[in-house]
Amino acid sequence: MSPVIIRAAQTVIALALLGSIVVQAVILPAIYRDLAGTPPLSRVTFVVLLGLGILALQVFAVCVWRLLSKVREGTVFAEGAFRDVDVITGSLVAIVAVLVTVGVMLAPGGVAPGVVGLIGGAAMVFAGVALLVRVMKGLLRQAIAREREVVGLRTELGEVI
Repeated sequence: MSPVIIRAAQTVIALALLGSIVVQAVILPAIYRDLAGTPPLSRVTFVVLLGLGILALQVFAVCVWRLLSKVREGTVFAEGAFRDVDVITGSLVAIVAVLVTVGVMLAPGGVAPGVVGLIGGAAMVFAGVALLVRVMKGLLRQAIAREREVVGLRTELGEVI
């Protein structure tokens, strides 16, 4: 993969992480203040769920950054990459759980049904991405196995020669 593309992706990730920190520091407290008329437990739960969702996105971004670094270094076809892929999958599942919970919280309230539908749709998209990541993990595992086979064949061929 082109180093320029890797650096561009890492730049986008860095900007997204900075933006997410701003959201945690500025937007979440503003949402908490805007919900002043709601029951305290609902207010706290809603803001905490949003914070957890943002945290899960940050974990996702850091792991993607790490995988991009491994691609740049040529070490992505190693067992260590599986840990990052597993954490990515876990963060996506956490995002789905947050979205479903927020949707369930908003459904009986005064929120437009379309908003709840959009949240449910977003949960489905993230669930689909989590499944896609699992498929990609299987492909990574196959690539590592094939690379080992090729290295083994080269070693045998070197011994024959």
